[in-house]
Amino acid sequence: MKKSAVESEIKLRVASGGAARELLTRAGAELVGPRHFEDNQVYDDAGFILRGRGATLRLRRTVNGATLTYKGARRMLEGIKTREERETGVGDPDAVEALLVALGFSVVFRYQKYRETWALGGAEVVVDETPIGTFIEVEGELPVIHAVALRLGFTPGDYLADSYVALFFAGGGSGDMTFGKD
Repeated sequence: MKKSAVESEIKLRVASGGAARELLTRAGAELVGPRHFEDNQVYDDAGFILRGRGATLRLRRTVNGATLTYKGARRMLEGIKTREERETGVGDPDAVEALLVALGFSVVFRYQKYRETWALGGAEVVVDETPIGTFIEVEGELPVIHAVALRLGFTPGDYLADSYVALFFAGGGSGDMTFGKD
């Protein structure tokens, strides 16, 4: 699925990865990407210029490679978070990290999760198992997001628009959102 330069998504809190998979299977979703570990580093400069603009710069590492992503400030449309998103695959994440540091950026937050990707009703649906709980993310066009959420048994009142970073700190977290020492 080719991603547009605009990301529209919601998060839905679920009890567990097993509960999420059961909901998706019952709804007829197709597993398109197996469960894998992700380690994410969020960058900003000393003045937090990106945070001040509501933007995010992230380097994501997985066993299959790495991705550098820029996300612009969020807007809310119909209860759905929408924002500019630009990303590119990275062949050498250590070199990109060194480049970011040379440009004046440093890691301001790190978060980890296990993710698997599903397809349902024209949307990309992921199951994210994080240190703060399990979430289903639905990404696609606004009407598709609403339809898929309803198909899974959720209504707009269940939608979460916050990032994992915001959810972590809102829940009383401190430091980084990781599964343990590594």
